[in-house]
Amino acid sequence: MQDVDQDPIFCPDYGALPDDLSEFMNDSYLVKILDTDGLFSDDPTLIFDDNNFSDTPLAKEPDPCRNQQEDKIKPTRKQNIPQKRPRAFTLPKHRTMGKNNCTPKKQKAEGTGGGSVQREGHLSCPSTLPQSILPFQQYNQFVTSPDVTSYQFKTQTICPSVIRLSFPKAALPLYVLVPVPPSPSAYELQVPYIFPEDSAVVPALMSSSPFGTLSDNTSKVMSPPCNYETAKSNVSTAVRQSPATFEIPQIVKNYIKMAKAHMHQICEEMEPGLNLSSHFLDVKAIQREMFCSGKKYKSLHKELVSMGDMDRQKNLIKLSQIFENSNGNKPKRYILLIGKAGMGKTTLIRKLCQDWARDSIPQFDFVFLLNGAHLISSKKSHYSLQTLLLDVPTFAISPINIEEVYAQVLKAPKRVLIIFDGFGDQDYEILFREKDFAALLEKDTKGKVFTVRKLYSAILQRVVLPGSILLISARPKGTAYHLVQRLDSLLETSGFTPLNVETYFSRYFDDPNLRESVLKHLEKCSYLRHLCWNPGLCRLVCLVLEHSAGSESLPRTLTELCHQVLCIKMKNNNWGCCTQAKAQAQITLQSSRQESKRAQVRKRARWSTKGKSQIPDEVLQTAQRKICEKNIISRLSSLAWEGVKANTSILPKEVRLCSKLKTFGLRKGVFLIYQGSANQVCSLCESEGVEGEQETIESENAQRRNQQTTDFEENDDVLVWADPFIQSYLAGLHLSMNRNVMNQNLFQKPPSLSGPKGRRRPEGELQELTRRFAFSIQFLSRTELRRLHLDTNPNKQALISEHLKGLSLADLCPDQVLEACHYVFEASFSCGNGGSDSGKETLVTHLSANLPEFLTFRGIPLGPPDAYVVHKILERAENGGRGFSLDLEDTGIPISGLRSLVGLGSCSTYRACIADVIALWEQLEQSGESRPLQHFVTKLKLHPLKVIQVSQIEHLGKLVNIHIHRRLSCRPREPDPILDEGVPAVKELYKLELAIGPERGPQAIPRLWEFLPNLHDLQHLDLEENKIGDQGAEQLADTFSSLCFLQILNLSQNCIGDNGVKKMVTALKDLPKLHCLILYSNVISDEGASTLAAVLPHMASLTDLDVKYNKLSDVGAQCLGASLRQCKKMKTLRLWNQCIPYGVFERLQQQDPRILWH
Repeated sequence: MQDVDQDPIFCPDYGALPDDLSEFMNDSYLVKILDTDGLFSDDPTLIFDDNNFSDTPLAKEPDPCRNQQEDKIKPTRKQNIPQKRPRAFTLPKHRTMGKNNCTPKKQKAEGTGGGSVQREGHLSCPSTLPQSILPFQQYNQFVTSPDVTSYQFKTQTICPSVIRLSFPKAALPLYVLVPVPPSPSAYELQVPYIFPEDSAVVPALMSSSPFGTLSDNTSKVMSPPCNYETAKSNVSTAVRQSPATFEIPQIVKNYIKMAKAHMHQICEEMEPGLNLSSHFLDVKAIQREMFCSGKKYKSLHKELVSMGDMDRQKNLIKLSQIFENSNGNKPKRYILLIGKAGMGKTTLIRKLCQDWARDSIPQFDFVFLLNGAHLISSKKSHYSLQTLLLDVPTFAISPINIEEVYAQVLKAPKRVLIIFDGFGDQDYEILFREKDFAALLEKDTKGKVFTVRKLYSAILQRVVLPGSILLISARPKGTAYHLVQRLDSLLETSGFTPLNVETYFSRYFDDPNLRESVLKHLEKCSYLRHLCWNPGLCRLVCLVLEHSAGSESLPRTLTELCHQVLCIKMKNNNWGCCTQAKAQAQITLQSSRQESKRAQVRKRARWSTKGKSQIPDEVLQTAQRKICEKNIISRLSSLAWEGVKANTSILPKEVRLCSKLKTFGLRKGVFLIYQGSANQVCSLCESEGVEGEQETIESENAQRRNQQTTDFEENDDVLVWADPFIQSYLAGLHLSMNRNVMNQNLFQKPPSLSGPKGRRRPEGELQELTRRFAFSIQFLSRTELRRLHLDTNPNKQALISEHLKGLSLADLCPDQVLEACHYVFEASFSCGNGGSDSGKETLVTHLSANLPEFLTFRGIPLGPPDAYVVHKILERAENGGRGFSLDLEDTGIPISGLRSLVGLGSCSTYRACIADVIALWEQLEQSGESRPLQHFVTKLKLHPLKVIQVSQIEHLGKLVNIHIHRRLSCRPREPDPILDEGVPAVKELYKLELAIGPERGPQAIPRLWEFLPNLHDLQHLDLEENKIGDQGAEQLADTFSSLCFLQILNLSQNCIGDNGVKKMVTALKDLPKLHCLILYSNVISDEGASTLAAVLPHMASLTDLDVKYNKLSDVGAQCLGASLRQCKKMKTLRLWNQCIPYGVFERLQQQDPRILWH
């Protein structure tokens, strides 16, 4: 309770109250005198109706009593009472006064006829009251909500009670009735309350009293303190869970319905003969994380947190979970989808669009798919944001009522999904360079147009539609760092599993007999099975198997696979079909004059060969076709190389392609058309006419698609390469067959294998593929090359071999070593080698003999094809009697690939993800392969181990438990004979470094204390910058008794104070071999320094102590200096910080030179 001064305005003298108020404190008495009907009977506007509620403001009526009361209680100037500032909600002045419930005289005179008139928001007082009770009138204020349908009337029991306020002695006590929460024993009094529906959040004005009112002041005095921070967080959480929804007009609903039907139809057709429903597999995405380095980096894959095969399986999410929030994190509004070429990013996006069209993603009303090709097709075009979203994209339908649809987009941006697909790394960098958005930020942008680049950049940088959700696809290598700095969620496409491959083959080959035959052929070539991990390559493998029919040799390398695919495409839609379309595509092989000359030449040839065997016309046509195809392939390869250099799959529109080349590429399936504009207009009508209108639109779209190959020149359509692997192969043909380009790009500037470590500029994925193809094409058989009317050059082949043999493999980075393995594999393991077999064996032998003994691929992603290639190279090295120590950490190598590499005799030791290693051991144990299990256990090495993730601590703890319990599974049973002596890698772990960081360090440290005492042979423990604090220092001190061989202990930057030092010093004496103690940059003051100085003479093995940049002053420094004189074996003492005066520190150095600055 709080004592306040009695105000004559609010606390007039109403007479004495009885001393005993027990009879008035009874709840039943209060319920009897406070009738709810009486409270609301005088004002009909305050009658609540559950079925008919409106937020219409209440009508204002005059109050005759108010002016009289104000005149009566208005203070005069002589009273010297300061006037209060008017409040937003004026307190009513009329009251029930006196012992007999009398009212002022003027009020009686004016109110006797028709009764008293209440003002807006006032409640009438009860007619009968006890003589000693002052009723407190509660004034209700009604605040309109944005959506009335989100609230409903519910009842809540409120029990009034009497609370006594203590006033000064000169004043009489005042009793006020206030509402309090109901108690189980309270009598139920039903009062209607507004309550939110569907977890909606009540606005602040509806959940609290107006500021400055008597209700507000009273609640501050008598209500218990409230935790406003908790309430604020609860409200913010509720707001995130239930965003405000807006009513969508029927005309916009009709447009959305037709847009979904159109998008479903467009997304269904992927390529000729390939649709989404029949070929899409429900492959999940992988939730990835990144290191928070805070620097500007150019390559995304180097900043990704490494994940093993088991961790990837745990982090798989379905497509429906991409936009869901997890663990209370912030909403996912900037999502980045990464994946290598052919991994299915575009297919996954099409599936998401189709799911939206099927109402499987209800959180979005609009989905806009923006393609990077539109940057090329509309470089000189200008649009408004409204036109860009609703008219330009291929998947959009242009509405007639575009203003209403666009208004709905602006009204609810959180229900809008914008997808960026088909953009290259350079495209993103260009878009993020845009800075001037002043014109877009103006209030009235109607009628203003901007370039597509400006609008795309504004959307990507969240200048316009900042509340929308962005889904951006990109490749891991070379992704602009601007994307990474903004993202809320990072996803990666996952490849096909062996089960997915079988499912895809069953869908691709409908005939069971053909499917069985194809699978038998696939078993003959294991490399093709590994290539099927990539969905794009899996489709190419199916295409080759479909046309091989067992008569042709299957490809054994990626180069041969792409070569055969290109040959198949050249055979399909033979050139006769193209000649029939000459008139439509305005294609002519030669002018009429050239045709007449050819006819004359043929006529003379017939006369000259009269009596001899004449050349058939079919042979002449075949020769002409070969020459034509050779010229076209040469032109295509040149265009492909230009695209690879620019790191784009879009053919530049500035290059004036001939109609012949365009038609050839489209007929053969080498090119695809991107439509720059939908060019479709639909009228929005009532719901009953939507179906008929939708059929009309679909028929028009079908007619338009049939005319794509003939009239694409008239529109802003863009040609794109249909397959990234075919584009890279054609670019490799250009490098290998063009003498000038070959010399400049492969010899003077070798392909990404030259240059010292860390000095090479990273290349894109297509560039790496192109150079690999250019290298291996020289080793294809002449028979295969002649299918494309090409031939090999022995001189170039010899020159490439000499260049590869001259490489110093020991000086190469891990990714360069992997590229070298791919080069040799592609050149040496093809079906028919263009050179001699001795040359092929020489390359493999040279590479396997010159590989470094410690072969590391740390940080380089290794897919199934990569693991197979390395396995083949090391298999040849095994015959030479060599041994390697493989470092496969942070590679994400699948468990099957790990087993194949470690199972080689040339692998002496290996390092890999601990979770994958344990999973592999368990597989071998379940299959009963005891001998391989023993080899895998003994070959594992952990020393030295650097932990950078919390999950790695968990995996290490599991491995230590296996070492302690001598068995793999957790089930109680006898120890495994193979693990009789434990895990050798755990026993030989001498150095453990924990580099998780201060943010996640406190989460991982408690798990470390659980198994740290079992690392008895540990010699070096580095816990720098993990924020263990004093509590962690105490727990660490408890483990010192088990770490008898510990020599170096680094506890720098861990927020350890005096208490932590006090708890450690007693245990530090129990470390007989500790010679280096580092406490750099903690919070140790003079008290902790004196404690440490007292124990220094008892630490006989300690030689180096580092306490720089702590909180100790000259007092603590002098204390440590005095203790140092007693430690004859100490070599260095580093204790400088800014709190120590320079003169004091200099004098200490003069007294003992072992005291150092750094």
